Amino acid sequence: MDNRVKTAVTYPAGAFRRHTAWVFGLQFLAVAIVCVMGIYDVAPLAAVIAVIVITTVLAWLAMQRAWRPVSALARLVNGWGDGQPDPDALQTDRLSRRTDADVASLTRGLHGFATRIVDFNQRERNFTRDASHELRSPLTVIKMSIDMLADEDRLSDFGSRSVRRIKRAAKEMEALVEALLILARESDDGIDSEWFIVNGVLRQELESARELLAGRPIELLLEEPASFALQGSSRVFSVLCWQLIRNACQQTEQGRVVVTVLPGVVSVSNHADPHMVVDASRPERPHGADRHGFELAIAQRISDRFAWPLELQTRPGQENIARIRFPHPLPVEA
Repeated sequence: MDNRVKTAVTYPAGAFRRHTAWVFGLQFLAVAIVCVMGIYDVAPLAAVIAVIVITTVLAWLAMQRAWRPVSALARLVNGWGDGQPDPDALQTDRLSRRTDADVASLTRGLHGFATRIVDFNQRERNFTRDASHELRSPLTVIKMSIDMLADEDRLSDFGSRSVRRIKRAAKEMEALVEALLILARESDDGIDSEWFIVNGVLRQELESARELLAGRPIELLLEEPASFALQGSSRVFSVLCWQLIRNACQQTEQGRVVVTVLPGVVSVSNHADPHMVVDASRPERPHGADRHGFELAIAQRISDRFAWPLELQTRPGQENIARIRFPHPLPVEA
């Protein structure tokens, strides 16, 4: 039986402070002695200046050597720009036994932090991979089954309405899964980077939204006073705009939802029908830019992630406007 116990290495506390005190103390002593010798003409002025310069250089070199472990840690942390630290490079076993206890404590803390980052990145990859497969596969089966049911000739009116509701819910769930996966990936900023025209993506999103709004008294319109392109992920842009369109539709019982393309700006506004008949039996919904809606919460997080500022505005007449600004629009002819 092996009774040997691995003892923890102890590092001298205050070693850096003591080293600093010795260096500056000896420098002060040498400078004081040579100055006294110069005052009493024991040493010439040139020798006094030379000794002061030499002691200063030696003190600086000694401090550089003492500061070397801290500089090594700084270089390691500076190499974490890619988000993939190397915990093995921060093992305290690699430190000299003369290392200051504070430096050793800092190394242990950075090692633990780097280990947590590596584990977090691994969990992120596992989650997004598994969620992408396990959630999208059932949604694909549901969509195919719905399309098959919709082609049935003997389907009743109630069954047709149920199929449309299931289809609408499946598409909303697919868009929600897409948005959550985008936000779950920490390094998704540059994924699928491409050049795309904003107007074309918006037309596709409005076509999909019209299918989901079938049967509701809401009209979707696209106004295009301008057109521009972006360099980035068209998938992320479509998810962001879909969340804003969905939020505007939920805030409108009857009326119009207008998507407007301006130079470097996309706005989504809802316009309630002034002749709308209000059902007194239904509770009145509060109007105004709902800054706590789930769709707006996702849109705000995407806006923050990709540096596309999102502005919310409320105007008289139950009109709410969500405006996205793009700092670096590109011409369509590029």
